[in-house]
Amino acid sequence: MNLFLVNFWAAVLALGLLLYVVLDGFDLGVGILFGFTRDEAARRRMLSAISPVWDGNETWLIIGGTVLWAAFPIAYALIVSAFYLPICLMLAALILRGVAFEFRQKAGARTRLVWDIGFVGGSVVAAFVQGVAVGALVRGLAVGSDGRFAGSGALDWVSPFALLCGVGLCLGDALLGASWLVLKSDGLPRERSYRAIPWLLAGVLIFLSFAFVVALRMDLQVMHRWIERPWLAAFPLIGLFAVIAIISGIRRRRDAWPFAGAAVIFLAAFATLAASFLPYIVPFSLTISQATAPPSSLAFIFWGGGIVVLPLTLIYTIAVYAIFKGKVSPSAEYH
Repeated sequence: MNLFLVNFWAAVLALGLLLYVVLDGFDLGVGILFGFTRDEAARRRMLSAISPVWDGNETWLIIGGTVLWAAFPIAYALIVSAFYLPICLMLAALILRGVAFEFRQKAGARTRLVWDIGFVGGSVVAAFVQGVAVGALVRGLAVGSDGRFAGSGALDWVSPFALLCGVGLCLGDALLGASWLVLKSDGLPRERSYRAIPWLLAGVLIFLSFAFVVALRMDLQVMHRWIERPWLAAFPLIGLFAVIAIISGIRRRRDAWPFAGAAVIFLAAFATLAASFLPYIVPFSLTISQATAPPSSLAFIFWGGGIVVLPLTLIYTIAVYAIFKGKVSPSAEYH
């Protein structure tokens, strides 16, 4: 039973993080692209494309953090200690963009610019900080013999490789955002997004190639897993097929294909990292079994969170996307 609970909560943590990265990724991407649009009507169409779902998407960040805290408290303590500053920056950015999203519709012409800057800035900072955190994890955290964070200071997570990953995630989220606008909108936002997708896709592919070369030159420990586990190459191959689907969707004007392809690219990248890290929850310092809460705690949260909260959240998410499927109609636009 204990092994089942450990694996169950590890799977829930992975699912929560994956859904957050993809679902909140596209609305962060729309926020990033928002800064490159000056037409007010187009901006309203962009906001309409995410207004029914953006707040629900962030639920998966809460679930991921809660599972990490409750089921893997040692990992939670280590990660929060290492990323205290970026976590605060990310939360502040998410709060700012949420406030800006709601306030701009009530603002006059003079103050709307302030909220527009807040919405774009919050989106960029949140995406960038998340990418930097992933890069820092891949690079490796300083962990002492007692299992605690042993970094040199509050900025120990900053490195050129981590900053590169921050830029890469901004590009990836922008690709998701542009693909979502193609899927959900018509008119100017759709056409502009179609034109932007090839450039964003090229940027993502260049980033992935450059990050791979940099990781090889840095001799990061995660790269050794490619020798130990050659089957990991299957995930980039899946990503390659997704790239082909995006390109084909652009040429044939199949609105659903770019978003599906972009989501699969994120899924392939996430699966590559997860499979490379296993059995570690904090690469390559703390294993899942070492970080697990006592069996009684795992069982306690299973009967509440695992049986009730998680299924309800999944049902809610599926229902929202089903109800608001299709293109955004002019009568339902954000105002």
